[in-house]
Amino acid sequence: MEDLFHNLIRGEIVRIIYENQEGSYCVLKLRDEADGREKMMVGPISGIGPGQNIEASGRWEKHPEYGRQFHASNFRPVLPSTAEGITRFLGSGSIPGIGAKTAKAIVDRFGKDTLTVLEKFPGRLNEVPGIGKNKASLILKAWRESAALRDVYIYLQGLGISQTYCKKLYVKYGAHAADVVKANPYRLAEEIDGIGFLKADAIASEIGIAKDSPERMTAAAIYTMNQETGNGHTGLPRELFLKRVAQLAGQSIPAAEAGLRRGEERKLLVEDRDMVYAPLLLRAERMLPEAVASLLAEKDFAGRRCLDDGRTCGVCLSEGQLLAVERIRESPLCIITGGPGVGKTTVLGEIVRRARHAGLKIAAAAPTGRAAKRMSESTGLVAKTLHRLLVFDPKTGHFGYDDANPLPCDLLIVDEVSMLDILLAQALFRAIKPGTSVLLVGDRDQLPPVGPGRVLADFIASGKFLTTELTEVFRQSADSRIIRNAHRINRGELPEKTPRNGTLSDFYWIEQDDPDKVQELIIRTVTDRIPKRFGFRPFSDIQVLTPMNKGTCGTAALNTLLQAELNGGDAVSMQFGERLFKAGDKVMQTSNNYELQVFNGDQGILTRIDPEKRKFNVLFDGNRAVEYAFDQADELTMAYAITVHKSQGCEFPAVVLPILSQHSIMLQRNLLYTAVTRARKLLVLIGGSRAVQTAVRNIRQAPRYSLLAERFLEL
Repeated sequence: MEDLFHNLIRGEIVRIIYENQEGSYCVLKLRDEADGREKMMVGPISGIGPGQNIEASGRWEKHPEYGRQFHASNFRPVLPSTAEGITRFLGSGSIPGIGAKTAKAIVDRFGKDTLTVLEKFPGRLNEVPGIGKNKASLILKAWRESAALRDVYIYLQGLGISQTYCKKLYVKYGAHAADVVKANPYRLAEEIDGIGFLKADAIASEIGIAKDSPERMTAAAIYTMNQETGNGHTGLPRELFLKRVAQLAGQSIPAAEAGLRRGEERKLLVEDRDMVYAPLLLRAERMLPEAVASLLAEKDFAGRRCLDDGRTCGVCLSEGQLLAVERIRESPLCIITGGPGVGKTTVLGEIVRRARHAGLKIAAAAPTGRAAKRMSESTGLVAKTLHRLLVFDPKTGHFGYDDANPLPCDLLIVDEVSMLDILLAQALFRAIKPGTSVLLVGDRDQLPPVGPGRVLADFIASGKFLTTELTEVFRQSADSRIIRNAHRINRGELPEKTPRNGTLSDFYWIEQDDPDKVQELIIRTVTDRIPKRFGFRPFSDIQVLTPMNKGTCGTAALNTLLQAELNGGDAVSMQFGERLFKAGDKVMQTSNNYELQVFNGDQGILTRIDPEKRKFNVLFDGNRAVEYAFDQADELTMAYAITVHKSQGCEFPAVVLPILSQHSIMLQRNLLYTAVTRARKLLVLIGGSRAVQTAVRNIRQAPRYSLLAERFLEL
């Protein structure tokens, strides 16, 4: 008869069979202390690994396929109590001075009482053969030093906090980590990267904090603001903000208002013009127009010296291009916008030529490393990322160039300005001295920046600045079906069908909407069809772009399959959660790491993994090696397939792009347009007519709340 009453089990984890990314479900094998047999356990168990001991409560059940298993409802990490478990625990290498041999000798002497002896009667270690006075002293010192860490880990893991975050908490708060969590777990959401309100709220629930507590409502307000700025807003209308706080916390609007007030008292939230902001973003939204006004107020600016000397080096400029060039003399701030093939690079070349003839000192920059590299290749200028141009110091969090120490240039050209968020824009314009000429170049029809704001769109929408929109597609560019179709999409027209005469083209549309078939097509196209027909290398030349991370044709599934195809050997590897990284993998940075000077969207090759030192190296830009610690692997993802949003500012020789009905929530015209314009020589679109038509026709964009354009109008 099935034992339905036994509801407690204790033992050592032998292996993890499966664990989902959210930590809400795990399948593992446990060696039961009661009888020494391995048993199957399932349930919401997270933050643990093989060799650790746990005590779990729950029920036994009989699965129709997998047989008898223990379904845990909750668990807590514990120290082992059997002699065998204690031996494995002490010999695991976690306590300096105790290896497998020494651990066996200690447990052979004291058996189940070993941990009690170490804790309460440490002098008895001298009874163990082979352990002299000096070694005993070293072992006891290491045991005592590890005791605080061990106790903190046991407490925190009992609250469902993973080992990775236990380490982060211990590094941040030391032996007081448990006390910090007990006092106010919501503090973690503000101070520990990766722990948001939902995780902190789960911890708070475990220790009995009330749902309507002031700390909880304040944390909900701060988390809501962080989420909304992460979605691109610089601020949020007050009424909408309170509604979202109340929804998140499951409480009333008055309770949300109380959270807002406390957030303001702590100077973590601020109100202005019936909008709620994070203070840093309100300051940026106010200071950027002030810095621009200071620039515009100077009548004697460098661009006025860029005269037409009658020489254009054989380049014949169109009327629109000539207007863009000559406007550099009319205002200290000019904007050039336009799609692919309209001659923006030609205009930049002529402006640079005139500026050099006038003896101006030119600086060039772009938001990302790839965009800066492309700018260097197309203009001949030495372009830098904006962070490097402004000399960002990760130790202080400040830029070397600012209003007190402005950039030493006469003409500043910034490309790919559609990617520029409000914080970086504010830092940039603060560092520009009056008298400098500034040229902003970008495609306003691209996706908005990943960070908060819509700077280029707001500059143009205000109507306060000289803006030249280039629209004429030149003959040499019009021959490209990539460029023709990009402009068709931007006009609301479907891309042209693939020619059937067998001639090579730079744009192909394979009509297919079945996700499984599309997945197979992507793998075959990347690994076989494109290399054979066009000679592009799968690893370095071909990039898969997709609208989403999840799903059959999302980045997660495609990266796993492409890794197996393109880097499937027995290379040194490391596991991070569900992700397996291998030496030789194509990877991408997913957050800004100012200390390492790598930024969101930077791509590189994982060149070396050192399991002993728990370090690995990534080579960026083909020549810059960056060393990471293993626990920083959460900053990286594989990059065989990336989202369209992450591809902004990049160009690739060949792009494979799935557009499917299952992507419907993401299908917008500017997303499809951005994806198509990432391809330099070849674009393979795989998708059904209905899905592509949905994307082309959908011009509705999620609003980005900001008052920047309004503040520009007040200049």
